[in-house]
Amino acid sequence: MTNLAIDSKLIEHVLKVSGESTVKDAVTRALQEFIARREEKSIVDILGKLEWDETYNYKSERSC
Repeated sequence: MTNLAIDSKLIEHVLKVSGESTVKDAVTRALQEFIARREEKSIVDILGKLEWDETYNYKSERSC
């Protein structure tokens, strides 16, 4: 168990928007979504650094 001093207005807000019935579940969900969003951002950042072959024609690779 971890005890944290979190702004009560934030707790009330996260309970409302998350639909969770307990503070623990609401905070857990908020943390999971925060982590997922940051991981997605990392992937997008990496994709922005890839070099694309502008001449590649994906349609020519189709068998149908």
